[in-house]
Amino acid sequence: MKAAVFHGPFNITADNVDDPKIKAPHEVIVKVLAGAVCGSDLWTYRGESAAALESRIGHEFVGEIVEIGNEVENLSVGDWVITPFRYSDGECAACKAGWQSSCAHGGFWGWDSDGGQGEYVRVPYAQATLVKLDEPPAAAAVPDLLTLTDVMSTGMHAASSAKIVPGDTVVVVGDGAVGQCAVIGAKLLGAGRIIVFGGKHPDRQALAKQFGADEVYSARGEEATATVQELTGGFGADVVLECVGSATSFATALTLAHPGGRLAYVGLPHGVSVDIAKLFRTNVTVAGGLCPARRYIEPLLPKVLAGDIHPGEVFTTRLPLADISEAYRQMDKRETIKVLVTP
Repeated sequence: MKAAVFHGPFNITADNVDDPKIKAPHEVIVKVLAGAVCGSDLWTYRGESAAALESRIGHEFVGEIVEIGNEVENLSVGDWVITPFRYSDGECAACKAGWQSSCAHGGFWGWDSDGGQGEYVRVPYAQATLVKLDEPPAAAAVPDLLTLTDVMSTGMHAASSAKIVPGDTVVVVGDGAVGQCAVIGAKLLGAGRIIVFGGKHPDRQALAKQFGADEVYSARGEEATATVQELTGGFGADVVLECVGSATSFATALTLAHPGGRLAYVGLPHGVSVDIAKLFRTNVTVAGGLCPARRYIEPLLPKVLAGDIHPGEVFTTRLPLADISEAYRQMDKRETIKVLVTP
C-alpha cells in the first residue's frame, strides 16, 4: 500500500510500505477514505520534532473497517468510523476520567502505530478508540466529520477548558485550522464577542468571520496587546484561546486577558515558558493542553450531521495521497489553511 513517509526536513513522500496486519485481538484494520495534514505535522516536516527518519506520519483520518480482531465487540467489517488523533484503551483511570489523551496504554498515529496518511491503518484498542456512524455519511459531510479527529475537537477543547460563559469577550490567537475551530467552539458556548489575531491572509480572515468572529486583526506582540486594551476599554479579554504553540504567541496571549481572566492553550508548545510571577500578580487562570479528542467526538457529531456547524470549511485544498509532498509544501508556505488527503 501507499503511505506518507518522512525522509528528513522538507522531504515527505508517498511510498510503498507493507500492508498493516492485526497484531492483537483488540485491533482492527481501517481503510482510509479521507485524511489530512495537520499544522502540528509541520514541526516534523521542518525537522523540528524528534520523528525518526523513514517513519510514517499523519494522525487525522476517517474510514471503513475492513478487518477485525476476534475480541472486538460492537464493531463490524463495513462500519464507517471516526478516529481520534490518539488511540486509547478506554479502561485506565485517565480514560475513565475523560482524559483519553493521557491513556496509560495509548499512543499516537505515526509515532506508536501506523501513520494516518496512508491507505490502511491498524487501530489498537479499536472498541474504545473508534466512533462509528450508524450509516455511511453523505460525501458532503466527510470533511466536517474529518475535523472531529483533531482540529474541531481541539478547538472545542480550548473553548471548554477556558470555561466560556455566555457574553464573554473571547480572543483567539491563531488563524490556522485549530484557531478557526476554536471560533466555532466559542460561538457554541455563547461567547458575546470573538476577536481573532492571525496573519494577513484574506482567506483566513474571511473564514474566521464566517465561523462567527466579530473582528479579525493581523497585529502581534505589543500591537495586539494595545488593540485588545483599546477594544475592551483598557481592561482586557475575559478569555484567550492560544491556538499556535510558539513562544511568541503564548507570551502575547498572556498579555491579552484581564486580571482574573482565563487562558486556554491547545497549540503544540515549542519553546514556551510560563511567567508564574505574572500569573500570580494577575490571577489569570491557565488551562488546556493535549486535547482528549475521543471525549469531544460524540457530543459534536450530532451537530455536524444536522448541519449546525461546518468545520470542514477549513479544508481549502484537496489532494490525492500521491501528491502528499505538494500538500506539505502548500501547508508550510501557508498557501492553504488545511489540506484534505484522499487515497
